[in-house]
Amino acid sequence: MRDTRAGEHPSFGTHEFAIEEPANNSTHSRLAWKAEQLRVWDRLQLVAPWLLLTTSATIYFAWVLPSSGQGFWPEGASVLGLVAVSVLWVLFGHTLPLRRRSLRPVPACVFFVGLLALCVALMAHSVIFLVFTIAGFFHAYLLRPWPLGVAGVLATSVVLNGSTMGVWANATPETIAEFALIVTVQTAAIGVGILLTARSEPEERKREELVERLEATLHENAGLHAQLVAQARESGAQDERQRLAGEIHDTLAQGLAGIITQLQAAQRSAAVQGETEEHVARALRLARSSLTEARRSVQALAPQELGRAHLPDAVRTLVERWSEEQGISARVEVTGHGEPLSPAIEVSLFRVAQESLTNVAKHAQASRVGVTLSYTGNEVLLDVRDDGRGFTEVDGTGFGLTSMRQRIRGVGGHVEVQSARGEGTSVSARVPAIAPGGTRAAREIHS
Repeated sequence: MRDTRAGEHPSFGTHEFAIEEPANNSTHSRLAWKAEQLRVWDRLQLVAPWLLLTTSATIYFAWVLPSSGQGFWPEGASVLGLVAVSVLWVLFGHTLPLRRRSLRPVPACVFFVGLLALCVALMAHSVIFLVFTIAGFFHAYLLRPWPLGVAGVLATSVVLNGSTMGVWANATPETIAEFALIVTVQTAAIGVGILLTARSEPEERKREELVERLEATLHENAGLHAQLVAQARESGAQDERQRLAGEIHDTLAQGLAGIITQLQAAQRSAAVQGETEEHVARALRLARSSLTEARRSVQALAPQELGRAHLPDAVRTLVERWSEEQGISARVEVTGHGEPLSPAIEVSLFRVAQESLTNVAKHAQASRVGVTLSYTGNEVLLDVRDDGRGFTEVDGTGFGLTSMRQRIRGVGGHVEVQSARGEGTSVSARVPAIAPGGTRAAREIHS
């Protein structure tokens, strides 16, 4: 018999490999039970000859030989020699090949013939060794093809019953008839098991192959799952790094840049007392604002301006403060009917306005800036225009613009930047008008 190992088969969670848990558990239980039965039979095949030989030899030397009145020499020595030969014969012809799974049909037949010969020799000294002869029935199951196994059962039955019934010495018609009946019934009873085993072997082989394929699929599925988990973890970490980078750029970096600008202006105007104090005061305000934004970024909150008002008012506050600090004329215009938007959308548009104004202050050398916030019903548009020196397409690839595009893309919108040398810059962001909790979408469905 071959060892069938049944692996676990938890339900597959993807596509065509999906299997319901109850059915899978039932299949696993049947396979596990079958595998356990096969393991028990294999162990029995391995241990049976040794158990039977040890039992018969122990009974012979402990009880039969002393009670017969014969000395150990020469009767006991002869039996001991035959037992030693039987030990070697079973070890090299049965046990080792089974453990190594290297038992072949021809060597199995040779071992079986030798085993019966040893049993006949031992039973010639004592009938107690019929116990060891029973090992022939177990080994007959290993003979292939199955007719050889049935023939092995027949031969074992003939040797076993012929020695115990004394057929060879005192043959009478009654004894022969009884012997033939016993051998026939015994061969039929045991041989039918060999026949059923031979017929079920192809099915067992198919089941083993199925189990192996299922185990391979399970391992492959586990590998794919681990790969997907790793990719999801890496993707989440990358998204979080980008979010933190954007937050730092939009808050701390801009605040620190403003502080540096004001302190540099204070250095340049050190001779004028009033201007120096004004620049230092602005630097302190920027430092406090940056600290507040840093804390809000850590807590994943909206910008400070949006915490107190909706987007139009927050943009007006931002532009007015920026115009006062930079000394650049700026105008805000809001068109359409302003409605509350999803916090993510409002934060994204506010950060675009903030980043655009920062870029104007750092690079544009503009004299005027216009900010337009337009509510068109299904979309919201934000335009920031300046009359500065502009830039070429090659220059418009900094982190600020990249972060701006990523933010707007994350809420389902897109950003367009138009600029040319000496013609100013226009930043346009377009996002869907999604209200908090999807109320706009609900109204559109009902309408």
